[in-house]
Amino acid sequence: MMMNRRHFGSLFAAVAFAGLAARATAASQSGQTSLIIGHGALVPDAGGLLDLAPGFAYRVIDQAGTRMDDGLPTPDRFDGMGAFRLDRDRTILVRNHELQARHGANGAFPAGGGADLPAFDRVGGTPLPGGTTSLIYNHRSGQVERRHLSLAGTIRNCSGGVTPWGSWLTCEEDVSRSGQGGLGRDHGWVFEVPASARGLVAPLPLTALGRFNHEAAAVDPATGIVYLTEDRADSLIYRLLPARRGDLKAGGRLQALALVSGLADTRNFDSAALPLGAPQAVRWIDLDGVDSANDDLRLRGAARGAALFARGEGIVMGAGVLYIMCTSGGRAKLGQVMRYRPSPHEGSARESEAPGRLDLFVESPRADVLNFGDNITVGPRGHLVVCEDQYTEVQDNHLRGITPEGHVYAIGRLRAQTELAGACFSADGGTLFVNVYAPGKTLAITGPWGEVNRQLLS
Repeated sequence: MMMNRRHFGSLFAAVAFAGLAARATAASQSGQTSLIIGHGALVPDAGGLLDLAPGFAYRVIDQAGTRMDDGLPTPDRFDGMGAFRLDRDRTILVRNHELQARHGANGAFPAGGGADLPAFDRVGGTPLPGGTTSLIYNHRSGQVERRHLSLAGTIRNCSGGVTPWGSWLTCEEDVSRSGQGGLGRDHGWVFEVPASARGLVAPLPLTALGRFNHEAAAVDPATGIVYLTEDRADSLIYRLLPARRGDLKAGGRLQALALVSGLADTRNFDSAALPLGAPQAVRWIDLDGVDSANDDLRLRGAARGAALFARGEGIVMGAGVLYIMCTSGGRAKLGQVMRYRPSPHEGSARESEAPGRLDLFVESPRADVLNFGDNITVGPRGHLVVCEDQYTEVQDNHLRGITPEGHVYAIGRLRAQTELAGACFSADGGTLFVNVYAPGKTLAITGPWGEVNRQLLS
């Protein structure tokens, strides 16, 4: 199904975005640090699902319950997702399903079974419902060519991140222990799913990445270092220095971010301890006992000087800069975006000569600017795209854009009481894929992405 808004015409779109650019310029000149581009710029969706800016259209390309090529139903609760170029016309998507043990009816095995399939953990012989699905989308036909279950037996696969070597890191946002509710394994791990996998992958936990309430991951293609977020009110930011680049099974050193200044709390709940646009030198603290049987890794890290963050969620790297979404940070507790610029000697013995630097890029003052941002990605010309994840009856979740100058604007508005998740662009930047969490739907959004960005930056 295609909801098309192109009948409003390219002229209308150009005029609308020229006006938005003027507002962004005025905000910049006045020193305003964030800007909402008004809801009036969004065109109401006749289908009642997703309002979008003029000139943009979405297509529902997949949804929960659809029979996959392996004969299983598509699990529900669509969350984080990564996009990989297959060829000129096709993109592979690897998608998380944030399902807990009690959500078996919403998984790939609603009637049980699956005893002969590779799965990380089971209850009563049936794989746990969390995991990933993979699909091949053809941009030319607008259809999914293939879909299948690619990881089984995990819990609450929330977000993750793509690797430079063509795989998806899927993260468990759960720290359940073996024996709880019939579980056979400890949970709280990261797993790797190659985009090329044509069936279920071997469910091997990457234990060097630590056991905690994982959210997302980002890999620096220049170094192979993995950066990780943790969805806790008192979370840390982690990095893994891999023992062997491109092979996370080989392990490495897990560290937590600290500030050279000694600032221990970046959350700004009571004061602007971390001001906007004021870079802070960073140091990294080695961690031990990273399997964290007692779920105390963040507590031990903080005791050694690691900085606290307010619910680290989405994390993404663009043009050598790492952007980190802290969902509930700031005085208004509505969200912060941190920006980390790695050291030119990142991860080496010379790192202290020119340490990496962290600064507060955006802090939301009001719910109509940014309200509990979650998954985050980098789009054309360096704009960020953020999925909101809040549940109130008075505020819809939005797709927000953030310009390189830190101005926040609305791209879309979800007209359903659920969250947006998994935003990721096709390799050519022409299609944004995003998930509606539940009932699960995956959307492909097309439109003049580059044109929008040129207008906003003019």
